[in-house]
Amino acid sequence: METISVVDLLEETSERFGLRLAAGKGGLSKKITTSRIQKPGLLLTGLLEKLHSERIQIFGKAEINYLKSLPENRLKPTLKLLEKADTPCYVITRKQKPPSFLSHLADRKKIPLLTTNLTTSFFIERFTKYLEERLAPTTTVHGVFVDVLGVGILILGKSGIGKSECALDLVTKGYRLIADDAVIIKRMSPTTLFGIASDIIRYHMEVRGIGIVNVKDLFGITAIREKKQMDIVVELAQWDSDEEYDRLGFEEGIYEILGVRLPILRIPVSPGRSVATVVEVAARNQLLKIMGHHSAIEFKKNLDMAIKRNKKP
Repeated sequence: METISVVDLLEETSERFGLRLAAGKGGLSKKITTSRIQKPGLLLTGLLEKLHSERIQIFGKAEINYLKSLPENRLKPTLKLLEKADTPCYVITRKQKPPSFLSHLADRKKIPLLTTNLTTSFFIERFTKYLEERLAPTTTVHGVFVDVLGVGILILGKSGIGKSECALDLVTKGYRLIADDAVIIKRMSPTTLFGIASDIIRYHMEVRGIGIVNVKDLFGITAIREKKQMDIVVELAQWDSDEEYDRLGFEEGIYEILGVRLPILRIPVSPGRSVATVVEVAARNQLLKIMGHHSAIEFKKNLDMAIKRNKKP
């Protein structure tokens, strides 16, 4: 399970969300384990008894004004409800100054109290998306990830098979590189994978005989992408005359990553064969399948109909 500490959260998002530490410095090492957050409005009024301790608690204007309006005899039991849960951190939105009683609670319980100038609704929407991506199940594979006609294609194969050269050919055709060599894959939903490059090697590609090249500098901003949904997998393999290769396309292989099943095409590589063109055709064929047109199945239907017609006396 992916996690992020509050101190790392501050380092990564201080500019993006304007988060600042107001109290609870002793709890900066606390781990955030879920992208789900909670506004404790109903809990503070007593209408809800359970506070989800694993979730970040968001205090908007309504929550802060309500707490400030409570008399002492009602404020104490309300704060005790907050103390019961060892939440990762509190966030106060809309440029609000943290009430002293909430700051004291954060320091005493070592729960980081953060503030932001953003409105509550805007912050929750953007912050939730950030956490979903940051905490998504992640793996790294050795390969190349490209965007061909809007289809995210992961190219796999043994070292030296020509993955990078294939991607370079595709870039020269006007398509886009996402990652070369090490592809970071995140599962954003039970059926959706996204691929990105690591910060260190982003936009770079290793071309044997030339070395490391910067695709962004060579071909411009239109030749690269930050991230892309992964749609199909293409595996390159050395041509073997004794191997039986799929020549009709009736059977579709499956490649599983992080529990998500993707269609895989196994393409034999031989001298003189334009692998990039084959990958481009695979992308176009995938688009047809998404639209409900399966060339191999339609060919088989037409062939069966022709055979039946020829059999008639």
